[in-house]
Amino acid sequence: MTSNRFTARRRAAATAVLVLSAVLALAACGGRDTSTTGHSDHGADSPAAPSAYASAAASAHNGADVSFAQAMIPHHRQAVEMADLAAGRASAAGVRTLASEIKRAQDPEIRTLSEWLTAWGEDVPAQDASAADGAGHSGHSGHSMSGMMSGDAMAELSRASGKAFDTAFLRMMVEHHEGAVEMARSERSRGAHQGARRMAGAIVTSQTAEITRMNTLLGRP
Repeated sequence: MTSNRFTARRRAAATAVLVLSAVLALAACGGRDTSTTGHSDHGADSPAAPSAYASAAASAHNGADVSFAQAMIPHHRQAVEMADLAAGRASAAGVRTLASEIKRAQDPEIRTLSEWLTAWGEDVPAQDASAADGAGHSGHSGHSMSGMMSGDAMAELSRASGKAFDTAFLRMMVEHHEGAVEMARSERSRGAHQGARRMAGAIVTSQTAEITRMNTLLGRP
């Protein structure tokens, strides 16, 4: 009888070990899956995530989203081109700082918009396409590239320097930003893609604030 009880205890202990091992193995697998994807419950909204916006595949899109992306890319490129001129030609520190912030904000948005268009099977505007070519152009969903500077205006800005550059840059960028805000508001009301609509909202907020800063630098009320 004693031997039978001892054997039963050994079997129970062995079973417990096997169960514990299985539980630990399952927990380890779950941990590896989490670390491999690198995502947590809030990872999609984390600033450290690869994109601050929803991925192209994560949300449905429509023609308004495509038109918004195809119009905003050259629009942003022109703003970056203007900001690059400010680095060597602006005389006011406030203008140079603003130009740097514009470039830092819009370069990543250009990349994100391009990635979306590629994922959607749509054309990405050519890198060498002149932003002035899009002035007055309207996409099939009603987005127009308003606020674009003409080739002559860009050439004039590139020849200016010092205070003359500061004034021309600020006036042109206010108009440029107003166009971007108009396009972004249209995307907010017409678009379907979650990330594109979120980006449009961010553009409205940030560029409206920058318009206020630029008008202050110009001495406008």
